[in-house]
Amino acid sequence: MASIRVVGAVIVRDGSVLAAKRGTQKAQAGLWEFPGGKIEAGESPDAALRREITEELGCTVVVGERVETTTHVYGTVAIELTTFLCSLVEGEPVASEHAELRWVAASGLHDLEWAPADIPAVKKIAADTP
Repeated sequence: MASIRVVGAVIVRDGSVLAAKRGTQKAQAGLWEFPGGKIEAGESPDAALRREITEELGCTVVVGERVETTTHVYGTVAIELTTFLCSLVEGEPVASEHAELRWVAASGLHDLEWAPADIPAVKKIAADTP
């Protein structure tokens, strides 16, 4: 079985978390996720996440502490997703690869239909937020 390492950004601003809805042309279309992507060969998770956010959202983040690492099998591929808390330092996120971006209160994250690999991080963020 193929295994792919990916990273996701839990971008927090003013008490809200950025959720990204997967586009119609992607696997898991229409489900919500934390933006990010694949770690390239020789790339650290932090560097991959900064690169992916610049490419996908057109903004710059500072990568903070790890939130969660989970593995989920989609068909014949195992995805190992590591999410990190992030802060915006430059730019405003723009949905260039996603169908929609939405700032959501941590308490409202459960109201969205998340991609399975992102659910453990969603649960942890919602539980850790008063």
